[in-house]
Amino acid sequence: MYLTENLIWRYATKKYDTSKKVSEHDIHYIKEAVQLTASSYGLQPFKVLEIKNPELREELKPLAWNQSQITDASHLFVFCNAIEVTDQDVDDLMQLRAQTNDIPLEKLSGYGNFVKGKLKEKSAVEMFHWTAKQAYIALSTALNACAEQKIDSSPMEGFESDDINKKLGLNEIGLNACVLLAVGYRHADDRAQNAKKVRKPIDVIFKDI
Repeated sequence: MYLTENLIWRYATKKYDTSKKVSEHDIHYIKEAVQLTASSYGLQPFKVLEIKNPELREELKPLAWNQSQITDASHLFVFCNAIEVTDQDVDDLMQLRAQTNDIPLEKLSGYGNFVKGKLKEKSAVEMFHWTAKQAYIALSTALNACAEQKIDSSPMEGFESDDINKKLGLNEIGLNACVLLAVGYRHADDRAQNAKKVRKPIDVIFKDI
């Protein structure tokens, strides 16, 4: 029941206490959770940028609708989805699987070719949206890891992705800013923390067929 208790506790924090910082130990725990997250074929077609430079965070703020979380949270992460996944990406994964499980690489060639074939069925638009979905799975894992540690978080879609891509030079390295994650500790004056959680009933979300 701890997971549901943590999910009841968490909320999308609107105002952070700038005097409180998340320890590097706890940040590493969140990163490890993201590393271990589920993804299709195990490809993990995303990258997470940790924006440590305070001046850069100030420059990103107007590109994210001037939301205070960008600069006030202890840490800021940019979840980026890969614009495309290549045969080399699949080959790299097969090599890693072979090394990790101590099995001959040739035994994975059939599976690797299968994955390449399925990916080639996707159009560029379908590929873009598919990799974004994988980044969101990772985001969900990060949110759960934060809640487990009683660390506040704010998943943020309110930003101009094209502008952030340009600011960070992401398109040039095959990435797109997909979603932001602010992490820290809620301010005592954040009114949002006192609101009751609003969710649809389970019998509305689930349907027996």
